Amino acid sequence: MSVEINNQPQWLSSQDLDNIREKLPILYVNVVPVRIDNTGKISHVGLLLTVSPDGTITRSIVGGRVLHGELVRDSISRHILKDLGPVAFPRIPVSLQPFDVIEYFPDKEVTGYQDPRQHAVALSYVVAVTGECQPSQDALDLVWLSVEEASNEKVRSEMYGGQDRVVRSALAHAGCLL
Repeated sequence: MSVEINNQPQWLSSQDLDNIREKLPILYVNVVPVRIDNTGKISHVGLLLTVSPDGTITRSIVGGRVLHGELVRDSISRHILKDLGPVAFPRIPVSLQPFDVIEYFPDKEVTGYQDPRQHAVALSYVVAVTGECQPSQDALDLVWLSVEEASNEKVRSEMYGGQDRVVRSALAHAGCLL
């Protein structure tokens, strides 16, 4: 007798997700999309123009939930496809060792990272993309900024929930910040 196991990722109903968010941390991926030059150094950082939970226009990185039964690698690819379009051509890292693990809480004071909906744990990655990016889903636009622009105070102030710190951490990890 064989038992068939459904390994396809499935969405939860809104009510089920809300119930789970009240009781458990949810796993996410953060992706900082970058362009690299011919020496492998980051030349530009891609930031999405989005609407934050409070209704303001902000800049953000790519990311979202890892679905039940979904490999982290597949989640990274799915979120890049969802946010940057089908011809972004991401170069997913061979090793899935994140450059950082971020904990988001409803209360910003806990870690400095905030998600008003839940306690979430995000594995954070830098992913080079080589194709044409066409923001989709909830993204209004995508802007490629130089490393200097992406780390300046004005751009950082336009980011929500501590994502400016994720970008700076990614750039520091890649040796782009002193």
